[in-house]
Amino acid sequence: QLQLVESGGGSVQAGGSLKLSCTTAGLRFGNVAMFWFRQAPGKVLEWVSSISSIGGATSYADSVKGRFTISRENAKATVYLQMNSLKTEDTAVYYCATDRETRGQGTQVTVSS
Repeated sequence: QLQLVESGGGSVQAGGSLKLSCTTAGLRFGNVAMFWFRQAPGKVLEWVSSISSIGGATSYADSVKGRFTISRENAKATVYLQMNSLKTEDTAVYYCATDRETRGQGTQVTVSS
């Protein structure tokens, strides 16, 4: 059974940092691309970042480029999202995912001014 479990969210002041983790089970982790999405209150789900299965090629939404870093540790079946220089507009529930429809339960990130 597929499991995606996010952790590491919390409350931080603008300019601060957080590192999200997503541990997985029930999939051949090394063979799949992984994604981070987020959803702010009253807004649609937004793609944040992705990392390929082979080679670890990364992509970022323009809104987070240069501030967020996605990485993966295949031996631990875990994907990370390092978030630096956080802004109030980064406040959202963050989900790791294998695709847009297959996501974990999410972890709340709140950035205050």
